Amino acid sequence: MIQALLWDVDGTLAETERDGHRVAFNQAFAALGLPWQWDEARYGELLRVAGGRERILADMATRGDAPPPSERETLARQLHRRKNEFYAELVAGGGIALRPGVRELIDEAASRGLRQAITTTTSRANVDALLSRHLGAGWARLFPVVVCGEDVAAKKPDPEVYTRALTALALGPLATLAIEDSYGGARAARAADVPVAVTRSVYFADEMVEGVVAVGPGLHVRQGWRPAPTPGPTDGPVTLDDLIDWHARMELVSHYG
Repeated sequence: MIQALLWDVDGTLAETERDGHRVAFNQAFAALGLPWQWDEARYGELLRVAGGRERILADMATRGDAPPPSERETLARQLHRRKNEFYAELVAGGGIALRPGVRELIDEAASRGLRQAITTTTSRANVDALLSRHLGAGWARLFPVVVCGEDVAAKKPDPEVYTRALTALALGPLATLAIEDSYGGARAARAADVPVAVTRSVYFADEMVEGVVAVGPGLHVRQGWRPAPTPGPTDGPVTLDDLIDWHARMELVSHYG
């Protein structure tokens, strides 16, 4: 039986990457006088690298106009700090909504006594900006355990974010269910023996996922999920009972887009 839901953030709670983080990175480049721009395709490539600062470093390694290697870490930290400031402004301005069905599932889980945690490689500042905007200043009451990028030595697909969350919750992995949007996130959860459901996001709509208990187009709709939900309404959002059923069946599936 599920006792806790473990939520990823970027791509899972909200479509933050294309219209949030990418835009904020470009604003940070401009603010520091750099002629760099990440279009949607390039940013999609860089999402294979976990962590914003790490993406900047990966991109600089391919650029002829990047500073010498000895100066790149300092610049990456400056850019990442400015990017987070711009991202917070975008979120505060209402530019990034929660994905449909997310708020409803959070509220349903809370009303039925499930514990919930945030398990993400993004920064705590970014989590606070997004959840304060959509859940209010007291959002942490819904998520008593929050593990972010700065809390771990290794980011996803390393399982550390999940092992730390399990320790904080004092739960075994099979008492939980992770909700992720990407192969890397699902791989991190599975490496910690945490069952995982994948709700596909824009950048990972066609990405391979393996060994998950369910995969589908979003929490807003029951159609299009593998395995199909148990008999019930064909319309409407995915419910907590759907998650409980998938978790109980534990029919591990793979899906290649």
